[in-house]
Amino acid sequence: MNFYDKITGHDMTKQQQAMDQRAQQLPSDYQTAWHTLNQQIWSYTDFSGRNLYPILEGVLGLFEESAAEGMPVADVTGANLAQFVADIAAAQGAKDYRGKLREQLNRAVALHFGK
Repeated sequence: MNFYDKITGHDMTKQQQAMDQRAQQLPSDYQTAWHTLNQQIWSYTDFSGRNLYPILEGVLGLFEESAAEGMPVADVTGANLAQFVADIAAAQGAKDYRGKLREQLNRAVALHFGK
């Protein structure tokens, strides 16, 4: 990856387009789950969003394997897709906005009280 691509985010655009093309090959229920997951996971991003691409690659691979085996998407993600997103993000150490703000508040309070 060259400097220009990294600064402009063009490398992330290429990755996203490649993953979206792979997702289009999945059955429709998997495509719907992928689209929803891809919208919800961005609340767990760091400043650039690059921390999410390994997570998305892993989930897409899981979806591809499960679809090839003929499993319904609900068996893969469970009944609550939002909880699935939260679980995979937490497993990879990604924090949502509330978690980030909670840590910031805790640091400020600890600094204020000298702990």
